[in-house]
Amino acid sequence: MRVTIEINGRTVTDEVEDRTLLVHFVRENAGLTATNIGCDTTSCGACTVLLDGESVKSCTVLAAQADGHKVTTLEGLSGPDGEQHPLQRSFRQQHGLQCGFCTPGMIMASASLLAHNPKPTRDEVREGLEGNLCRCTGYHNIVSAVIEASGQEVDR
Repeated sequence: MRVTIEINGRTVTDEVEDRTLLVHFVRENAGLTATNIGCDTTSCGACTVLLDGESVKSCTVLAAQADGHKVTTLEGLSGPDGEQHPLQRSFRQQHGLQCGFCTPGMIMASASLLAHNPKPTRDEVREGLEGNLCRCTGYHNIVSAVIEASGQEVDR
């Protein structure tokens, strides 16, 4: 089947099998590899992207379901001149990453969270990111990164 998806402002049209997952379309057909494949069972959140502005785990969305929709990946958050998004800067500044495998999904889920709740509390950030797993950081610095990106003071 033929699908057309706008990914990071670029239209990508390709023939795919009916069972092709969005995560594979993004990585293989669009060539955007920041979106990671972690578990294929929605458990880890490494594949999180924005679908029409809403956070989704792309390992559970068929490419056909995204046909005609807009997808934003980590690569699409940067400004036109390559300037980092505030979340990308705050994750670096607050040491919200270690190995980096979960980082794209964490940042995309955080972008969705901040779009719905621009000034979350630490507890609201933890709740908003509970479907995204990190095996390295213990989450404290990730939460601090989201708080900083929201323009709030980071408590230490």
